[in-house]
Amino acid sequence: MSAYHVIYERDESGWWVASVREVRGCHTQGRTVDEARRRIRKAMELFVDDARSAKLVDNVKLPAPASKAIRLYAALRKHADREDQRASLAARRAVQLLRGGKLKMSARDAARLLGVSHQRVHQLVHDAG
Repeated sequence: MSAYHVIYERDESGWWVASVREVRGCHTQGRTVDEARRRIRKAMELFVDDARSAKLVDNVKLPAPASKAIRLYAALRKHADREDQRASLAARRAVQLLRGGKLKMSARDAARLLGVSHQRVHQLVHDAG
């Protein structure tokens, strides 16, 4: 399968212009990036035989502050996902300790202590097993 690199840039009127780097003269535009993406594949059909099956690699050109904001968000989201995993492990361990052993707390009591629903406690018990 062929891969083509598509560059999306805003023009002066606010439209997104899509250009295929590997195919000279292949470009189109759209009011949104999605519209330009749909249209560029149609435009490619005029130039290459494998346009319908080709992989398109998107490169949306944005102002530096927007690119920076996206990178920051992605980094923070990745960190938050790792912390969510750690919190889930800690919750499962806490539920095991509260519900098992000598304590044998009810799901509702464990839920109150952990600040979650009793349904979530049952899920955590099931996940741990």
